[in-house]
Amino acid sequence: MTINLPVNVCQLCVSKKSTFRLLATVAVAEVSLGGLCGVAMRIMVQLHVKRGDESQFLFNTSVDVPLETLTEQVAVIYNARLKVDRICSELPELADHGIAMPPNMQGLTDEQIVDLKLRDEWEEKCVPSGGPEFNKDEIGRRNGHAPNQKMKEVLRKTMEEAKALISKKQVLAGVCVTMETVKEALDQLRGAVMIVYPMGLPPHDPIRMEFENQEDLSGTQASLQVIPAEEAQLWWAAKEMQRGKKLQDYIGKNDKTKIVVKIQKRGQGAPAREPLVTEEQQKLMMAHYYRRQEELKKLDEVEDDSYLRSDWSDRQALKRQFQGLSNIKWGPR
Repeated sequence: MTINLPVNVCQLCVSKKSTFRLLATVAVAEVSLGGLCGVAMRIMVQLHVKRGDESQFLFNTSVDVPLETLTEQVAVIYNARLKVDRICSELPELADHGIAMPPNMQGLTDEQIVDLKLRDEWEEKCVPSGGPEFNKDEIGRRNGHAPNQKMKEVLRKTMEEAKALISKKQVLAGVCVTMETVKEALDQLRGAVMIVYPMGLPPHDPIRMEFENQEDLSGTQASLQVIPAEEAQLWWAAKEMQRGKKLQDYIGKNDKTKIVVKIQKRGQGAPAREPLVTEEQQKLMMAHYYRRQEELKKLDEVEDDSYLRSDWSDRQALKRQFQGLSNIKWGPR
């Protein structure tokens, strides 16, 4: 049976379908707009953190963050990057000469160790995967039972990857560093050490002490670089950013801001101000001035005035042309 619907009913159905499609399109547009708004809302202030004149890392934050919180966040990331650097500086020694010897045996010769009847009880416990390869440490800090070549490559490759994550070159690339980034680098290093040494490292090994936050930096150059979070200060435009205030009290409420801040230890005084031009700009300016001086020297050396005797340089040529005196020659014909 065929049912013939009135024309106005068909038009109503089509109208409802169009309305539904229109509403669906609007909903999708609202979702897309919401996503874009979310991206816009995530626009943050970018801090270029320096220590002295040396760039350290980029860090994103908001203008309404309390400066006490911001200072602690920057100091924690700064110190964590130093920890990664210290571990990476010890990994080549671990790869080449094995685990660290007990403190009472370090620096002693083999004869002295025998005479004093000293014994490294961790030597048999901490054996690298695949067996050790003997490579004596001339300094006497490590026992000389190094991992094999394959395990060395694991340590060195992981070290390069971890260093790349927190490298100062990230500033030039515009990549911001967060605490998650530093934790990822530490986890990679910890995992590589566990692969090479499944039984772990002895408790006195500097690498294990770094992982367990038990490192002793007293009397070392590294201790001068560390800035405790409670003693850290941030400086911007030769002004100390006082704790108790917010970032917007100094830079305003514009989130699309990039500023250079310098981290300093309390009591060290104000850091040097940023130069008006960067080192790269200064090099370009010096090169430009040098080229200009060379051009002026060449012009001074050239004293050719023969053009003064040319026809086109004669100021009276037009006057003589009008007076009919241009082709007069003196002398007998």
